Amino acid sequence: MDDIFTQCREGNAVAVRLWLDNTENDLNQGDDHGFSPLHWACREGRSNVVDMLIMRGARINVMNRGDDTPLHLAASHGHRDIVGKLIQCKADTNAANEHGNTPLHYACFWAHHQVADDLVNNGALVSVCNRYGETPMDKAKPDLRELLREKGEKMGQSLTKIPFKDTFWKGTTRTRPRESQKHINHLLADQLDLKTLEKEMCCTTSCMGWPSLTPGYLIWQNNAALHKIKLHLLGFCPEALISHLLIPLPDFVVDQTQAVKFALDIASGMAFLHTLEPMIPRHYLNSKSIMIDEDLTARISMADVKFSFQCPGRMYSPAWVAPEALQKKPEEINRRSADMWSFAILLWELVTREVPFADLSNMEIGMKIALEGLRPTIPPGISPHICKLMKICMNEDPAKRPKFDMIVPILDKMQDK
Repeated sequence: MDDIFTQCREGNAVAVRLWLDNTENDLNQGDDHGFSPLHWACREGRSNVVDMLIMRGARINVMNRGDDTPLHLAASHGHRDIVGKLIQCKADTNAANEHGNTPLHYACFWAHHQVADDLVNNGALVSVCNRYGETPMDKAKPDLRELLREKGEKMGQSLTKIPFKDTFWKGTTRTRPRESQKHINHLLADQLDLKTLEKEMCCTTSCMGWPSLTPGYLIWQNNAALHKIKLHLLGFCPEALISHLLIPLPDFVVDQTQAVKFALDIASGMAFLHTLEPMIPRHYLNSKSIMIDEDLTARISMADVKFSFQCPGRMYSPAWVAPEALQKKPEEINRRSADMWSFAILLWELVTREVPFADLSNMEIGMKIALEGLRPTIPPGISPHICKLMKICMNEDPAKRPKFDMIVPILDKMQDK
């Protein structure tokens, strides 16, 4: 059976009911991006699954790692019936995510008139500002803006802008999903079975024939605990093996400032990789290949680089792959330009805290990007500087995309703002 998040996303009510009947399962757990089952059901408009989750005790105002509540997702996708259910269950109509956007901001941006009307009727403020000084009315088109203005006045709301207030450090309680049975073990070097480890070193830089790229990365499978641990390999002599914990990027909660810092780290790493001749074969940049070390530095992992004999012709993680790389033969692709597209998608993921095209299968993603012009939508509330950079890096003409050594100073300046 697929995981509970997939079942909720696809609206498989029978499978969800069976999963909920197992009392050992935690219906408030979160996936890699902090989306609870209720988040996914609300995002995809699965009304019957929403009913089931609420009846079983799902937290109504639970936040994902971007501080979006289920109401944010239902409002942004125009699911009026689900918005109504959540409001009846005391959903906070003025909950602000990490960008300061409320559900009404999203309903206005996506022009969901009836959803916006329902939210205002239930206390949503038409004049509250996000982090960038924008109110829901600022995000609405003229016809909806005027309706909101009239509705706000009728309900006695002030039309004077209400400044954004970051309440995260002022004692407010933010409810996030629990991690789904994830326990990370710290392994000491003297506890490792070195003989077994040597057999598992199929992904180290020495085996790949790039001795100049140390330190590299490998995956150590702790058979007792069945957890994958990323190890930092310092040299190739087993006696010199030292490990420290590296956390996958999708497991991090980041604000926009930290997102820019991670983006700068990644761009700097890619700028170095692009100086190599020849380039590392079959390395495709995506968030799964980014690890965060203990000093909160983002590092590019080589552990997931594919060998030539692994599924020849198969494209891994197509959501991050440039359109031309999905259409052409490897030898016809400008790898440096394609990497820049991948970086733009990763930047989108960092600032939105969403999985690109999460509702589609890999095959659907690849086909739609290559043949139907599928592209990520930049939601409201993202810094205009980051939006501009994303668009430049995602230029449809590969020749017009910048190089990494060109965007490093741009990100550096963004970090200082």
